[in-house]
Amino acid sequence: MIVVGVDGSQGGLTAVSWAMREADMRGVKVRIVHVVPGWAYELSDDAPYAYVGRWMRQNAASVLADALRRARDERHGAEVESELLRGDPRLSLIRASKDADLLVVGSHGLGGFGGLLLGSVALGVSGQATCPVAVIRRMRTQPRNEVVVGVDGSPGGAAAIEFAFAEAGLRGADLRAVHAWSESAAGRRPEGTPARIDQAGAERLLLAQALTGQGERHPGVRHMEHVERGHPVEVLLRVSAGAGLLVVGSRGRSDVAGLLLGSVSHSLLHHAACPLVVIAVADSA
Repeated sequence: MIVVGVDGSQGGLTAVSWAMREADMRGVKVRIVHVVPGWAYELSDDAPYAYVGRWMRQNAASVLADALRRARDERHGAEVESELLRGDPRLSLIRASKDADLLVVGSHGLGGFGGLLLGSVALGVSGQATCPVAVIRRMRTQPRNEVVVGVDGSPGGAAAIEFAFAEAGLRGADLRAVHAWSESAAGRRPEGTPARIDQAGAERLLLAQALTGQGERHPGVRHMEHVERGHPVEVLLRVSAGAGLLVVGSRGRSDVAGLLLGSVSHSLLHHAACPLVVIAVADSA
């Protein structure tokens, strides 16, 4: 199933619409969840500030009702249900992700501050959830039917490639595999690279090797390879502008062990102009 977190914001409703369309393609159900602090249910009616707890409980019911209404307005065939959770929004959504194929959140909820590019919940669950996390932004124009995936030769990158090919197959979309490299990455040559091949050739070989076998596993997906010298964030932002989806691993080859998000995925969470899926891979360390 797909779990989508809502908080009463327009971003949460946009995430519901996206989740319903995604569930329809996958043939799975959607669970809409809203999280309320536990203390709102622990206050007795005669406790000081009990009215705050009553308001939060009433508001929670309204938030879920609005989200269910939006889900049904989408008129997709996916089954939808709702659930009220108690606790910290980030921890509760991470726990809920254990039963999900995909966790969907809006990029910016009610708790965000004006001027911030990403809400704390979206940032908090990406890289920690036990399933892929989709962070949804409202797009002003109709996106092109293309899935873009970042490739860097890391385990997270490999998982992102597999997810992106499967997603492109579901959507009947083209797939663009993007590998960006810079001088700081020079010397990271795939095993078996002949010494006569220059760095640019080695980077093209890295991408080709990363995609090995995907064409056979996903014969209906037309894919294109894009290798460019430049900073990965800048290249991926430009290439994915207007795409239907961008997919990346949570951590690349050069990120510090123990970090839940790498610098590239962290920057893309803040700046990507299209829906972004982050694939987390367990730290082997």
